[in-house]
Amino acid sequence: MYNKKKAISTLLPLALASAIGMTLSQSAVAEIMLYEKDDTTFSTDGYVNAFFVNSDIDHEGELNDRRQSRVKMGFLPNWIGFNFGKQVGDLKLGARSSFWVTINDSETNGTATAIDVRQFYGTVGGDWGEVLIGKDFGLFSRSNIFMDELLASFGNSADSLGLVDGAGVSFGNIGTGYPYPFPTSQITYRSPVMEGLRVAVGVMDPVDTNDSSAAGRSYQDNPRFESEVTYQFDLGGAQIYSWVNAGYQTSDNTDSAVDEVTSKGLGYGLQAKMGGVSLTASGFQAEGMSPFFTNNYLEPALRETDSDGYLLQGSYTFGKNRVALSYGQTEDDGNNVAALGSQADYETRGIAYFRTINDNLKLVAEYNQYEVDAATGSALNEDTDTFAVGAVLNW
Repeated sequence: MYNKKKAISTLLPLALASAIGMTLSQSAVAEIMLYEKDDTTFSTDGYVNAFFVNSDIDHEGELNDRRQSRVKMGFLPNWIGFNFGKQVGDLKLGARSSFWVTINDSETNGTATAIDVRQFYGTVGGDWGEVLIGKDFGLFSRSNIFMDELLASFGNSADSLGLVDGAGVSFGNIGTGYPYPFPTSQITYRSPVMEGLRVAVGVMDPVDTNDSSAAGRSYQDNPRFESEVTYQFDLGGAQIYSWVNAGYQTSDNTDSAVDEVTSKGLGYGLQAKMGGVSLTASGFQAEGMSPFFTNNYLEPALRETDSDGYLLQGSYTFGKNRVALSYGQTEDDGNNVAALGSQADYETRGIAYFRTINDNLKLVAEYNQYEVDAATGSALNEDTDTFAVGAVLNW
C-alpha cells in the first residue's frame, strides 16, 4: 500500500544526493589551481545555483491540487570540491573529495543544512590505465546521466515523490529515462583510451535487495559488479560518443523460505554533435532493481520488479545561446515495490534555454511537464507543470 508521507520523508534526505554533476569534466575545465610545485598539484572547483520555481500540480480527484512557488536548487545541488595530483616515477597519484549542500533548509529545518559527501576517492594511474579506490558514482547508468542535455537545468519536480515541497533538488530525468547511479564504495579499473575506446570494470559494495525476516538475515556472497564501455569517434564530420554499461548482483537470505534476488541492469546510449547541433538517445532495462536509484534505496524487496526507460534529446547552440528539447519515459511494473505501490509510467517533457554570460556564469530558463500514469484512483497519478528560471555559477 502506497504511503505518501512515508515516501516523502524517505525521499527528502536523499534528494540532496539525487543529482550528479559532471564533476570530473567541469573541474578539469574550470578548476582554480591553489598549489603547483614539485610535480604536485592541489586545486578546487565549485558549483552554486538557485532557481525561482513555480509548479502547477494536478492530482487525480483534485486532492492537493495547487500552485506552488519556491526558490530552490536545480537538478544539481551546490558543491565545493578539492583535487590532488602527484607524479611519482611512472605513477600518477590523484584524489578527489566533493561536498554537496542544500540551500533549502530555512523554512522547515532551521539551520540544519545537510552536507553530503558524494566523492572521496584516490587514483593510481599509468600507461596501463587507472585504478580508483574509495567512493564515487557507479558505472551502471553513469553516462546516461552524464550526457543529459538538461543536467544544469531544473527537470521534473514530482509532487507524489515529495519534490515540490522538499528541501533538496529536483529529479531532473531520474525515474523518467534512467536510474540514478548512486555513489558507493568501490574498486574500479579504467583502461587507457585506445583509439577512442575505454573500458571500466568495478567491484562495488553490495546493497541489500532481499527481505529480512524475523528468523532470517539477508546477505550477499559476492560484491556488486558494474562495468561501462565507451567509444568516441568521428563520422562524417560529426563527433560521436557511445556507451554501454551494466550492473549485476545477487542477494540471499539465511531463511530458506526467502528466495534469492538477482538484480541486473543494462544501460546504453549515443550522442552525436555536429556544429551547433547535438542529438542524444539513451535507454535502460533493469530487473530486481529500483527504476529510480541503482542502490535500491527506497525498495528493499525487488524480487519481481522489471523496468525500462529511454531519453530522447536535442539541442542547438548559437553564439552564447543554447536551446534544448527533452522527452523521457520510464515504465515500472510495480511488483513488490513497497514505497511506490503500483505499476506506473513516468514521463517528462522539457524545453530549456541556456545563456552563457562568461566562463563562470550561466542563466537558465526551463518549462517542464511531469506526468505519472498509474491505476485509476492511485495516489501516484499527477500532472505537474513547472517553470524555472535561475543562474548557475561555477569555478
